[in-house]
Amino acid sequence: MKRLVIVEDQTAIREMLVEILRTDPNYQLVGESGDGQAAYTLCVEKQPDVIVLDAKLPGLNGVDLLRRLTKQLRNLRVLVFSGHENPMLVREMLEAGAHGFVEKTAGLLEFKKGLETVATGGTYFGPAVAALLRNVVANPSASASSDFLTDREREILQLVAESHSTKEIAAKLNISVKTVDNHRTNLMRKLNLHDVASLTRYALEIGLIEPKKLT
Repeated sequence: MKRLVIVEDQTAIREMLVEILRTDPNYQLVGESGDGQAAYTLCVEKQPDVIVLDAKLPGLNGVDLLRRLTKQLRNLRVLVFSGHENPMLVREMLEAGAHGFVEKTAGLLEFKKGLETVATGGTYFGPAVAALLRNVVANPSASASSDFLTDREREILQLVAESHSTKEIAAKLNISVKTVDNHRTNLMRKLNLHDVASLTRYALEIGLIEPKKLT
């Protein structure tokens, strides 16, 4: 029986997955979370064998969460279950350590097949993601990544795009306001973007935030 954690910020979807998997004899559900930072703490504490991971999470996005977890939990198996499957996001999730990626539009049967495959050591991609990966192979420039940003810069970019003030970001990350300002300046210089609206659009393009968070 595999120890399982579900990380999904949409409450209705998370509760649905919990109900479906709680009675599955192949898994022992040891935790659930809708927040990236809380999910990291939960997974380090519970030491799951497999996690179901949404790509878009508040506080700490799925890519950065996965990068941290794979350093702590060497044998962790990860299935990304997301409504967003742009080429950059898929590439970054795979590079961070994901073993499968199923789009939410694929349905529950596809999800369960993907989870079983990943949990037992395989790799699995839903039909839309598989088609996207074929396109990336044919057009490599479609998956240009944001790897030139540091992990801290990506964190701050996400928080800026989510409309947090400099003081709020400093408090969330337990760093000084001056340090936040320095990172913001570096972000703008690296990206050649000079206002919050431009940073927000960029964060949306690379999959750090969801469109609904722009309102």
